[in-house]
Amino acid sequence: MPMCAGPSFSYTWAVFQIELLASGLSLSSESQSNAADKRLLDILRQGLATEFPNPERIGCPGNSLLKGIAQGKVSLTEAEPWLDHLGSCSPCFQEFKEFRRQSAIQRRRVFVWVATAAVLLFALGGWLWVRARRPVETADAAVLDLRERSVARGQSPSQAGEAPLEIPRSAKHLILDLPIGSKEGPYDVGLLTDTGDQLLRATGMAELDDHITRLRVDVDLSSIRPGVYSLGVREPSIEWTRYPIRVF
Repeated sequence: MPMCAGPSFSYTWAVFQIELLASGLSLSSESQSNAADKRLLDILRQGLATEFPNPERIGCPGNSLLKGIAQGKVSLTEAEPWLDHLGSCSPCFQEFKEFRRQSAIQRRRVFVWVATAAVLLFALGGWLWVRARRPVETADAAVLDLRERSVARGQSPSQAGEAPLEIPRSAKHLILDLPIGSKEGPYDVGLLTDTGDQLLRATGMAELDDHITRLRVDVDLSSIRPGVYSLGVREPSIEWTRYPIRVF
């Protein structure tokens, strides 16, 4: 097949090697040196794509091999018997470039999908971590802010003159923001009558959360009659600090 009408075979062969390098299949260590002049390579690519017509597709290896080379899935040993043909057949070269273009698009799609999945997994992991650290405040959780309450240890709620806290009988969890300066560690929480009888008791660990000493305990108030009681909070073996509370 004549090759004098277009660019020299050595140049077009170098271009084909560079195309293979871009697809991940290296033919030789010398191929990289042929990529110095981008403009010249653009011209040579155009020549290789048009100057070696093969309308009858004589000796062409078929789409599967071209696609494998373009995607870097065919080893050099498998491709080597076809390299002379691929460097002198414009239809094969055009198909090779199209397969490589499609492969590049697919790789970009996969990268975007993987990146998106990674972001979603990271966000989900962060949400689960926050959920574990700070349970969602739902209808069955009651939040009681004791930070500004000034009831002294051992003092009755009636002496303090403060409006009672309120919790529904449906509450299953209590989240107590303890008074400023409270320590982290174990605490007892109790529901007490005016005479000091203990109707309910729970224990939990107070932790510092965003500069607030927060105590979480599980409770069951289903058997408690609606009314006004005392909420007792104490560190183990210390006298109760009482707060007026209304169960409804």
